[in-house]
Amino acid sequence: MAASLVMPSPSFSSSSSASAVAAPFSSSSSSPSRFSLCRRTLLHCDSLPRVCAPNTVRCDMAEPSKFGNGKPTIPILNERTLPKFLESTRVEKAVNRNNSKIKLFSGSANPSLSQEIAWYMGVELGKINIKRFADGEFYVQLQESVRGCDVYLLQPTCPPVNEHLMELEIMIDACRRASAKNITAVIPYFGYARADRKTQGRESIAAKLVANLITEAGANRVLACDIHSGQSLGYFDIPVDHVYCEQVILDYLASKKICSEDLVVVSPDVGGVARARAFAKKLSDAPLAIVDKRRHGHNVAEVMNLIGDVKGKVAVMVDDMIDTAGTISKGAALLHQEGAREVYACCTHAVLSPPAIERLSSGLFQEVIVTNTIPVLEKNYFPQLTVLTVANLLGETIWRVHDDCSVSSIFQ
Repeated sequence: MAASLVMPSPSFSSSSSASAVAAPFSSSSSSPSRFSLCRRTLLHCDSLPRVCAPNTVRCDMAEPSKFGNGKPTIPILNERTLPKFLESTRVEKAVNRNNSKIKLFSGSANPSLSQEIAWYMGVELGKINIKRFADGEFYVQLQESVRGCDVYLLQPTCPPVNEHLMELEIMIDACRRASAKNITAVIPYFGYARADRKTQGRESIAAKLVANLITEAGANRVLACDIHSGQSLGYFDIPVDHVYCEQVILDYLASKKICSEDLVVVSPDVGGVARARAFAKKLSDAPLAIVDKRRHGHNVAEVMNLIGDVKGKVAVMVDDMIDTAGTISKGAALLHQEGAREVYACCTHAVLSPPAIERLSSGLFQEVIVTNTIPVLEKNYFPQLTVLTVANLLGETIWRVHDDCSVSSIFQ
């Protein structure tokens, strides 16, 4: 099994971005388009000594990107410019890359993403000893001084969620007791985010509980990617920087081409309409369709109806995560029944709990596009899977937080 894994660019020079301009998009095969788009520098890579998944495709700055899924692909169709930080050299920023007052430490949940973030930022990961006692308890010891430093702890709370969450809290406590000036929990995937409200009597709101635990452990700030619902941000009594990873997916889609009249963005449920609408707006204001579902239990979904027209169109389903893939696969089956020509799935967090792989690789999807906020195990690779890295996006966000610069301007 193989998946396409796109690694970050080694530099962000204006000359390289100027040479990486995508071919114009067209609304028909016979007429040239008035749209053009910078190819996403964020998703290119050079010949870095990195370990990639088997049969993955490495990109080269001087040539158009080639992705090896062997499936039809889709484009970004609107004219827009990339964020400025992607079109200028990071070294040119007024930042002391050797600043000893910034420290990055990685937990055990996603060390490969942490290494990529540190490489982009031009700093070394801090030395930390994380081990377990015989009974499973965590032991954490920082192996370098953090006194008076701004510390960033990189740890998604992905499966096993409880263990990674507890590890993060002990890391925070260790930094607090070592007299760190500021502690920022960088959580690419925030677990328990779906338990954000009471839908039935006598339910807990676990998202609020986890927010309290992280705050009480000693974190001064949280940086998280695509939290399940915006209301969860209010559960924290400390500042939260919310990173939107749709930019990474949109920039990947810039290499794809299709007639603008054939594209439709689909929300797999009513709760994701706002997310899908924002995504569609950046795809030349593409039309929107909604899958209406009735859920009979956790991780169990039954599709009932489709709102919108998908006949003969290329449908792009957008969600924040794929867990068991029940919702998105049943939605895709409905789209095919309603006459959709091709169906693509896009999400930030690839939880991929069984039987997600069987459902996603069953032939319903032309391509399944996810990011590496959660590490995708090699055993979960399948031909339609494409994994994009968010390392540069998170690295830039961390620098901006450290420099007291705007974070929201990245996504404008």
